[in-house]
Amino acid sequence: MTYLRLLNLALIVLFPLSWFAPLMRAGLNLPFFGADEISVISGLQTLWQKDVTLALLVTFFALVAPMLKTLGLALIQFGQMRRKMLPLFNLMGKLAMAEIFLVALYIVISKGVTLARIEVAWGLYLFSACILTSLAISLLMKRKSAPQMAHG
Repeated sequence: MTYLRLLNLALIVLFPLSWFAPLMRAGLNLPFFGADEISVISGLQTLWQKDVTLALLVTFFALVAPMLKTLGLALIQFGQMRRKMLPLFNLMGKLAMAEIFLVALYIVISKGVTLARIEVAWGLYLFSACILTSLAISLLMKRKSAPQMAHG
């Protein structure tokens, strides 16, 4: 279980880093984003200019919810919160739209750029790894807590 704690603590640092890291670069300005490089934050900034309501929803579900989930799991892992809260954080993980934001980003860029060459940047791999790691931690914690709840 120690490795899960370390992985989860790493996510507290790596998630915000991945939000600012370049996800993609293009030779020309990316349509819709108006820049030659995009990060999660720059994409959200563009969305804030286009549609504030949608930007609020995406900001909450792509940034706030995953971080609250990660912090909540850390509190459970270090005994500062009861394990009974685990289903709440698993639900929050299901509501978190980080994965959906990533897929939407792929779609927007692939549809919008036909003349420019897209280069995947290191931030895309980091962001994807954070999402997959968070999902794995949740699944492993859920699996580990199932026998305890059955006997408890």
